[in-house]
Amino acid sequence: MKEMRVVLPSIEQPKKLPVVLSHNEVRQLLKAPKLLKHRLVLAMLYGCGLRNFELCNLHLKDLDFDRKMLHIRQGKGRKDRYVPLSQMQIRGLRKYIAAEPPTTWCFNGYDREGNPSQLSTMGVQWIVREARKHSGIQKGITPHILRHSYATHLLEMGLDIISVKDLLGHAHIQTTLTYLHVAQLGRQKPFSPLDRLYKR
Repeated sequence: MKEMRVVLPSIEQPKKLPVVLSHNEVRQLLKAPKLLKHRLVLAMLYGCGLRNFELCNLHLKDLDFDRKMLHIRQGKGRKDRYVPLSQMQIRGLRKYIAAEPPTTWCFNGYDREGNPSQLSTMGVQWIVREARKHSGIQKGITPHILRHSYATHLLEMGLDIISVKDLLGHAHIQTTLTYLHVAQLGRQKPFSPLDRLYKR
């Protein structure tokens, strides 16, 4: 009874491009927090392209310092993936683990009774918000903007789109292709004609 079906037209979503931080803004943001733990939270979001809930779910056993890899378990779509850890992250994580030894999760928060618990997604948002406030950056920054910046910077640094797709854990390449619109790629970097109009 096809004539009995009511089909509604799909609502077109606005096509917004992601906000991306510059290299200098990332450096400013990473040095803004006083606590090593908070600097590491930012470094993991940006340096591994983690989603907020993926960072909260990180266990100590997911850190492989010998292979310089991070095991992300049950990300979006319940998929596991591996991403590289930088030597700088490993140094910071070793120092942090030695100073305030977490037991299960990489980053602890505290429950209402003041007992250590898993860091909440709201806790991560607070860390990012405070860092932005102290960094003096005007752009609105969320944990996901650090993930956008990770993907865009990797493309600009020469990593191919398929590798970026795998590192982000995207199911479809179309999702990753969005970053091609914001990455400064190509034979020549885009420029404003004003830069050359008055150039001697």
